[in-house]
Amino acid sequence: MPENQIPREEGIDYTMPLLKEGYEFIMNRKRSFNSQIFETRIMGKKSLCMSGRDAAQVFYDKDLFKREGAAPNRLVQTLFGENGVQTLDGEEHRSRKEMIMSIMGEENIRKFQEIAVQYWEQSLDQWSKKEEIVLYEEVKELLCKVACLWAGVLVEEEEVDWLTKELSEMFEGAGAVGPLHWKGRNAQNKVEKWMMELVTKIRDGKLIPPEDTALHQFTWAKDADGKLLDPSVVVVEMLNIYRPIVAISVYIAFVAHALIQHPDEYEKLKNADEKYTYMFIDEVRRFYPFFPFVAAKVKQDFTWRDYQIKKDTLAYLDLYGTNHDENLWLYPEEFNPNRFADQGNDRFSFIPQGGGEYLTGHRCAGEQLTIEMMKISLDYLVNHMDYEVPEQDLSYEMNEFPSIPRSKIILRNVERKLTH
Repeated sequence: MPENQIPREEGIDYTMPLLKEGYEFIMNRKRSFNSQIFETRIMGKKSLCMSGRDAAQVFYDKDLFKREGAAPNRLVQTLFGENGVQTLDGEEHRSRKEMIMSIMGEENIRKFQEIAVQYWEQSLDQWSKKEEIVLYEEVKELLCKVACLWAGVLVEEEEVDWLTKELSEMFEGAGAVGPLHWKGRNAQNKVEKWMMELVTKIRDGKLIPPEDTALHQFTWAKDADGKLLDPSVVVVEMLNIYRPIVAISVYIAFVAHALIQHPDEYEKLKNADEKYTYMFIDEVRRFYPFFPFVAAKVKQDFTWRDYQIKKDTLAYLDLYGTNHDENLWLYPEEFNPNRFADQGNDRFSFIPQGGGEYLTGHRCAGEQLTIEMMKISLDYLVNHMDYEVPEQDLSYEMNEFPSIPRSKIILRNVERKLTH
């Protein structure tokens, strides 16, 4: 039987349309081609774009796709870091992912929750003394404190502002071009230098972080050959702990956005059980834009749906589009937590932070931390604080990475609820 021709966009390069259409770039073409796969050119390279559950399932097949050399250099320089876990394959990836997942056990997750509550309490005390707050900015600092204490880095109070700013610039500038992107690169270099000094002090015996923390575990971790990890790798993976925790601030801004836009949900959540709370959080993660797509390279020639997929082709999996696929979700453009009432744990349909397995695959290692932090934040926004929502610009752009509500969520006259 003859192989089908993969639908292809005619033209020299589609980087500019990608920047213009943002999160909807792949989704728009998937609809116009009526295909889960199409070929285009991005940043001068032939690229396959894939979307949907079946595409996700094949994309996360380790025999068919690899991560090495796939991520654009601009993301390596601001998000993943050189030789970070997201860029590895095979035994090297398995060993590194095991190291990272070792700090995600029940006891450490519980400790993370306790630290998060502690800093929400502190923040609420401070916010109640101000006329108004910008929630997104405040939560970034709160999360930086949580990340540092949980990961084992005792930062000085005066360092918190600096570190929050640098970590924010990394993920806020990752998808940007021009000055904002270079700001992100510069931030990564500065924080890596700061982290390198800490790792050197620990290995020299001048600093001893608590044993159950990421800083201790990673500093003394060994590679697949049984040698201590290169200090630069320890630094990169520590950043892969801090930075994503601070980036949860984007989701928390959208949690608040959903509460403001859907007052009926706010009322419902006051008396909601744990199941509905998680359903609401999952719908925030599905509905709002977070990470647009992920990249990989084809590992070997293979045939999928009668299409011949060639080795070494660059491929992008559409995370946002899969979470808005009308074949998977009923009325995907509606915000409706009830859609998760009967949703099974499908690792390839619901992929806001990647698909597949945590331990052996490339799914985000910190997804559980994200969910728990969102849950605690939601609980505070609904049950522990009163506030007014002044007139503001709640719109967000689909061609900004990450997309954040324009006003960054302004809350006025924040007070602690006396009863809840």
